Amino acid sequence: MKRFFLFFAFAALMATGCKPEARVMARAVPERADDFVFENNLIAGRFYGEALEGNPTSPGLDIWVKMPGKLVADKWYKGAQKDPEYYHHNHGGKDCYKVAVSLGGGASAPFINGRLCYPSTNYRASSVEYHGPDTVVFTLSYPQWEADSAILVSLEKKVTVAADSYFIDVEDVYTFSGVPALIIAAGYTRHQNLGTIEVEHNMTDRLAIWEAASDQSVEKEDGKLGVAVVMPEAQMRIFPTDRSHSLLLKAAGSGEPVRYKVGSCWSKGDVKRASDWFKIVDEQ
Repeated sequence: MKRFFLFFAFAALMATGCKPEARVMARAVPERADDFVFENNLIAGRFYGEALEGNPTSPGLDIWVKMPGKLVADKWYKGAQKDPEYYHHNHGGKDCYKVAVSLGGGASAPFINGRLCYPSTNYRASSVEYHGPDTVVFTLSYPQWEADSAILVSLEKKVTVAADSYFIDVEDVYTFSGVPALIIAAGYTRHQNLGTIEVEHNMTDRLAIWEAASDQSVEKEDGKLGVAVVMPEAQMRIFPTDRSHSLLLKAAGSGEPVRYKVGSCWSKGDVKRASDWFKIVDEQ
């Protein structure tokens, strides 16, 4: 009976010419330094594009915190046309996360001789592969760079964003030659030099952190942020010697997908405590 009612309601909605309200979005943002932004009804974030190279050049994910409910990114970008700091102020959420040159709130890079070997550019091409009311899939392309002596690497990143989830699904495909395989590290940056870290939750195939806002340069933020990376096929968990990141490692051949989930939350939304966040992470 319930299924019949939902079908009838949906059919009636279609008959009136109305479409279900979108709960996901993803698009390139040429009006703001070639950002690529995505969101669902719970989370939002962006990757950096060509116009922002040098300020920074980074593959890291920039987390935007938001209240659960409506999509806000287009409104925030519109506000930023008049006030460049618009989305650093609280309009039902904000950008209060510091990425700099790092993996930010969840990304990957080749890990060679104990160091992360970042792309030499930001993403240079993007494509929205599918856009429905509850799911959007997009790809970002990072052109070839020299990850290490005589090792040239390129990256194709595929991201799936679904409604009602604090996590996105990421599939990174590295193409390279000269070696049979590379160690790929997926993880997040640790803001230990800023004193934001409160507690971490680490297992072989998952990483999660609960911390204070790392970027308070424009407006103070008293809420907490949860960040997580989950990689079921991870072969090892490490911290580099500088303790700048928490990383999950997996060996991959050229063209072999490296799959993982990236999650975030804000304590002013529905996830109030570190223990609540770690439970959500474990359920992944």
